[in-house]
Amino acid sequence: MTSKERLLAVLSGKVPDHVPLTTWCFGLPAPRHLRWETDGRAVPHWYSMRLEHLHTLPHPWTLEDEFKRAETWLSLGMDDVLEVSVPWSLEPDVVQKDSLIPTGGSGGDTRYPVMVREYETPSGRIRHAVRKTGDEGPGWPMQPDCVPLIEDYNIPRAVQHVVTSPTDVEAVKHLFASPNEMQKAWFAERMAKMKAFADEKGLLTQAWVGFGMDAAVWFCGMEGAIMLALDEPKAFGRLMDIIAATDYARAELAVASDAVDMICQRGWYSSTDLLSPALFDQYVFPHLSELTALAHRHGKKFGYVMTTGVEKLGPRLADAGVDCLYFVDPVQDGVALETVRDTLASRMTVVGGTNALSLHAGDPTRIRDEVKRAMDILAPTNRFILHPIDAIFPDTPWEGVEAMIEAWRE
Repeated sequence: MTSKERLLAVLSGKVPDHVPLTTWCFGLPAPRHLRWETDGRAVPHWYSMRLEHLHTLPHPWTLEDEFKRAETWLSLGMDDVLEVSVPWSLEPDVVQKDSLIPTGGSGGDTRYPVMVREYETPSGRIRHAVRKTGDEGPGWPMQPDCVPLIEDYNIPRAVQHVVTSPTDVEAVKHLFASPNEMQKAWFAERMAKMKAFADEKGLLTQAWVGFGMDAAVWFCGMEGAIMLALDEPKAFGRLMDIIAATDYARAELAVASDAVDMICQRGWYSSTDLLSPALFDQYVFPHLSELTALAHRHGKKFGYVMTTGVEKLGPRLADAGVDCLYFVDPVQDGVALETVRDTLASRMTVVGGTNALSLHAGDPTRIRDEVKRAMDILAPTNRFILHPIDAIFPDTPWEGVEAMIEAWRE
């Protein structure tokens, strides 16, 4: 089987030639014997096009790098997936203005300068302000010199989120809008290149199209999103509708491409760490069901990310039509793999079984035990992909990765 054939088999519950092993790279420091150069520059850390439009990386990650990473994993006997992040647009009648409040300045912060971006939209003015704290270290995403609307690290750095009251909600539709014509042309060109390589190497391609509750947290902050949902349900529902409309437009663009095999939605912030099952059913489930139905009408698979609360909300993801659950985590979520096998693996493919924290610890016995237990319990379902949750990072030692690969081979 090719990698794509193997992954499609487990995504459909068919028997693969062996259990797939995949990873997501989020700044993995590549060992010297596997490094390459692109355009005459060294590529010291591995990433994924999944991060495009979301993070500022310390060095470029090109389509050529995406291909070379995939080839490298294949050379080690593993599987890999080519990834693309479908863009969104800022409406042309929006005017944005950037400024900087120095440390200790009025309305700023006593420890850090504060970067501000103000938007003038047809639905009013809104403001976004985050502390400029500096970078985390080699391999980790860098903080940009402005305030992008969407960036995970905005949340802990925020002085003011873009949505602070119900009156701010309507302006979001102008900032997080459907892909424009230029972006659609970019996407078509990108997918033509990816398809040629994927067909040659036998690789699966997945497109990241949905933000859902993650976007609500980006716009409101964690506490702000939950309190808006509880105190102003009509306004929060409107915000989720705005997000869903753009997510759906991004998904329509992706499913129309014959280069895309699966579309995916982020759900890191839709788990029970933040949402009760009732709020999940009210604000996430209906829009998710629309996206899965769209994918299935076009013959595509649908993946969803939820790293905690899987035993509680996993069945609802299956009810919504999700084909692939990223992730089942026995370490941080404490999920019982037997429960996953009995309640979820008959309904959708599950990904995970081990954790990047285990690779970081570097204990080969611990890694082997986790891998063996996951394989023993979940491999017989034919709907299991072994994967260190949720990615391998700049602080993941290669020795830990090697130990995982060896345990999987065994």
